[in-house]
Amino acid sequence: MKKVIAIYPGSFDPLTNGHLDLIERGSKIFDELIVAILRNPEKQSLFSLAERKEMMAAMTERWDNVQVDTFGGLMVDYAIGMKASAVLRGIRAISDYEYELQMALMNRKLAPHLETVFMMPAEAYSYLSSRLVREIAQL
Repeated sequence: MKKVIAIYPGSFDPLTNGHLDLIERGSKIFDELIVAILRNPEKQSLFSLAERKEMMAAMTERWDNVQVDTFGGLMVDYAIGMKASAVLRGIRAISDYEYELQMALMNRKLAPHLETVFMMPAEAYSYLSSRLVREIAQL
């Protein structure tokens, strides 16, 4: 049977309990889950790429089938290079769905074999976002 590899891409700036919830649940569904932290030099980050990778690695070491990596450029190209067949994405609200649907359709055009799997967050994290955490931290 073919091993199912999924990519969970994001900036994770900062990492939240909502992200960890998706990672834990995704680790139970996929044979291997790669948490892929985006390198985006044009975006002002709260934490450096190295800090985000270190934090993510520390928080995900309890799951044997989860690995942490970084990438730049198109996520589809990264997924193909990692031999992934799925992309894991979290959806908190309708506004997330609209954006994620557009991304999933574009990814499907570029890589028809790559399925997008949407997960709803646990209720406790449904209104939590990295943007909100950054805004509160800067007060």
